[in-house]
Amino acid sequence: MGEDGTPVTSPPRSDTLGQSASAAITVLRELEPRPSAMLVHRLVEGWTPGACATHYGISPEAFSVLLLRAGMLLARQWGRALQEPSNEDEEAAWARMLTKALERQDVKLPPALVPVVEACRELQAMAPQVAKGLDAAERAARESPQHRREEWLRRLAVAALAALTLWLHLSNSGKESTSPRQRPPVHTGPARP
Repeated sequence: MGEDGTPVTSPPRSDTLGQSASAAITVLRELEPRPSAMLVHRLVEGWTPGACATHYGISPEAFSVLLLRAGMLLARQWGRALQEPSNEDEEAAWARMLTKALERQDVKLPPALVPVVEACRELQAMAPQVAKGLDAAERAARESPQHRREEWLRRLAVAALAALTLWLHLSNSGKESTSPRQRPPVHTGPARP
């Protein structure tokens, strides 16, 4: 809500849309995997909050809190000044407001939440470009020499483990076929005459 009590409804800033698609792709690839995936599923791919919650096996309320945290990371990466929620109740309220703000433009927001909502709306507005860019970046990463080298090293490690397992199995199976040595009986008391 603005200072005059009117709802804050900021459309994505037109000066950032064209140049921010590549910045958004970079930020999403640099974030931790789970927050990045949540932002992509919800804001780029357009999954519903319920579908996202089901995908992650959590309640819609828990997903909205995690999306708020991911949105805060996104806004922070884009250089927006942020204020953290003061407690869990405020965080839950902000999460509910963010969920509503991503579906409707006329939601009343506290000023501290505005940078997060703006960043999320900007990402939503450039979803087609970001989706294409993420796909292209993923393809390029899979085709890179480094990825190929890592793939071959994984295969080599699996083959080495399989060979070691086979060798241990064969070396132990030969020992099992021989009869075990007989141990002398253990006497715990004095010998009886």
